[in-house]
Amino acid sequence: MNIAKIATILTLTLTLGACSTMDRLANVGQAPALTAIADPTTTAGYQPVRMPMPEPIADTYQANSLYRTSAKGFFKDERAHRVGDILTVMVTIDDSAQINNNTQRTRNSTNSAGMGGLFGAAFTGIAGAEIDPQAAIDFNSGIKDAGAGSVNRSEALETSVAAVVTQVLPNGNLVIEGRQEVRVNFEVRDLIVAGIVRPSDIQANNTIPSTKIAEARISYGGRGQITDVQQPRYGQQVMDAILPF
Repeated sequence: MNIAKIATILTLTLTLGACSTMDRLANVGQAPALTAIADPTTTAGYQPVRMPMPEPIADTYQANSLYRTSAKGFFKDERAHRVGDILTVMVTIDDSAQINNNTQRTRNSTNSAGMGGLFGAAFTGIAGAEIDPQAAIDFNSGIKDAGAGSVNRSEALETSVAAVVTQVLPNGNLVIEGRQEVRVNFEVRDLIVAGIVRPSDIQANNTIPSTKIAEARISYGGRGQITDVQQPRYGQQVMDAILPF
C-alpha cells in the first residue's frame, strides 16, 4: 500500500469520523431512533435470490373432484405462500465449539571463520585489541517460533420474529425477510432474519423453526450507549487496519 492510498484512507476516515461525531453530538441525551418500516426489497444491498430450479408443474384437476393435485386440504391453507404474506420464525440457536491448536518451530544455525596469517598478525599488533586471529569472524543465528490458539465459544439464543415473504421461487420455495427492533431506555435490540423456506416446512400455526431455513442469515445485535462504549474508537480501528505490526 503506497503513501497516496494511506493518505486517502486516512482522509476518508477522518471525514466519516467527523460526520459520525457530529451526529452523535446532535443526539446527546436522546434515545437512538428506530428504523422506519420499509419494503425490504428497496433497502440498500437487497438482491433477488436466484437458485437452480426444476421445471414448474402445472396444477391439474381430476374429474368431479374438488381438490387440485397440489392441494393440502379441503379448506383454504392459511399458511404463508404468497409475496407479502407473514409467517413467524422461531429462532433457536444453541451452538458450542472448542478448538485448541499449538505450533512450535525451532531452528539454530552457527557459522564461524578464522582469519590467520597476515590478517591475524595485523590484529595481534593492535594495542588493546581483543581479537582472536583464529576466529575473527563468528556468525550465530537462531529462530524459535511458538504459537498457541484456542476457541471456546458457547452461544444460546431463543426468540421469535415475524417475517414477510419477499419472493416466490419457481419451485414454490419462499424467500423471507424479517426485522424486529425493541428499544429499552437508550439501547435498541435489533434482530434480523432472512433466508429460503419450503412451504411444507411451515407448520399449521404458520410458524417455522430457524433450523428449517436454507441460506439463513440471522443477526442479533444492538445499538445505543452501551454498544457504543464497547466499540474501539474509529482512530484505533484505522490504525489496526493499516499498521503492519
